[in-house]
Amino acid sequence: MVLLAFLVLLSAGVFLESSEAQEDLNTLPENYIKGVQLAEEQINSHQTIKNIFLYFKSLEKSDIDGGFGVRYLFHRFYLKATRCPKGTADPNPTECTFRNDRPLIDCGICYKTYSGEIQSEPKPYIHCIHKPQLTQDQLKTRVEYCNKMSYAPGSPSLMAVKNP
Repeated sequence: MVLLAFLVLLSAGVFLESSEAQEDLNTLPENYIKGVQLAEEQINSHQTIKNIFLYFKSLEKSDIDGGFGVRYLFHRFYLKATRCPKGTADPNPTECTFRNDRPLIDCGICYKTYSGEIQSEPKPYIHCIHKPQLTQDQLKTRVEYCNKMSYAPGSPSLMAVKNP
């Protein structure tokens, strides 16, 4: 009886984990996709990475229209380890299945776009860290940095804007 109860609880846990399914990257607006790709490139370029990480799920998004084709974007999302080895050409989640034995990477990025292209000035801010190591202070630092990037007298801060 105890074994049966344990198996029921275990299967419920597996169901809950798998219910946090990967969102389709292609459902994001193009400006956000470009930011995710920038973060993926940075993470996957580390020498210690053996298997690539891909976009998994958005947590927060905000967007300020700076006028004249300028936008300031903030995006917080998860990257998840896959079974595809580093160097896999054109990886996608249907071919590169996600691993459940590695922690998620929590990324917070902010950047300026002009006519849909990420600008080099101000330099895009990319902060990615394994989810278990993420602290409240690091989250606060992300917000402060991104707010400074988009601040102009009389304008709202990037973090005050509701999700699009």
